[in-house]
Amino acid sequence: GLLYLPRFISHWIKYARMAGLQKVGVLDSHPCLCDWTMHTPFDAHYFFQGAWLARRLSESKLHQHVDVGSSVLTMSVLSAWVDTIFVDYRPLRASLPGLNSVAGDILRLPFTDNALYSLSCLHVIEHIGLGRYGDPIDPQGSIKAAYELQRIMRPGGKLCLSLPIGRERVCYNAHRVYAPDSVIRIFEKLRLIEFSYVDDAGELRERRMPSSASELQYGCGLFEFEKP
Repeated sequence: GLLYLPRFISHWIKYARMAGLQKVGVLDSHPCLCDWTMHTPFDAHYFFQGAWLARRLSESKLHQHVDVGSSVLTMSVLSAWVDTIFVDYRPLRASLPGLNSVAGDILRLPFTDNALYSLSCLHVIEHIGLGRYGDPIDPQGSIKAAYELQRIMRPGGKLCLSLPIGRERVCYNAHRVYAPDSVIRIFEKLRLIEFSYVDDAGELRERRMPSSASELQYGCGLFEFEKP
């Protein structure tokens, strides 16, 4: 952003000269240096995963949904048409009609066995055990989180899950990346009913075979599972 600082200064001087009696104070400046773009920028993983989840919940006509740790922006919209319980290690300090925020650890979720019919967890389990969010260090964190999500699902229930897919590795302490087949093996108690993904170019590929994403470096896998 500092590369564009000269442009900012030039524009500030021009604006101040044109403003006349309108005060433009130096100390009140708030430089936004990187927004001069040809297209609206967005994070493809978060943009598409939220849209993917919303469309599936809209089709299902649910009355209640539980989410573990996903984007709060996504939850603020989902809760407009389905009562949403949002569980996070760092509880959300905000309230909206239809949104109930609950403090909880993904390794010890506050639900009994076989309790939930509709569950989501988007771009979350790849972080567990890396300490990034104040959680305890645990190399098996993602696997333990996967087992806990499976535990609380009831038979016939569905889980919408996303996480980075591609060449398997640990990018400490940001996240882990898994091959699609590894994700399916981790969720061994569930049946995969649909797989989509965001590819390395940021394009959404819907309803594909997991093998079609095997050559990715850093994509986003979108897995819809059902508990038999």
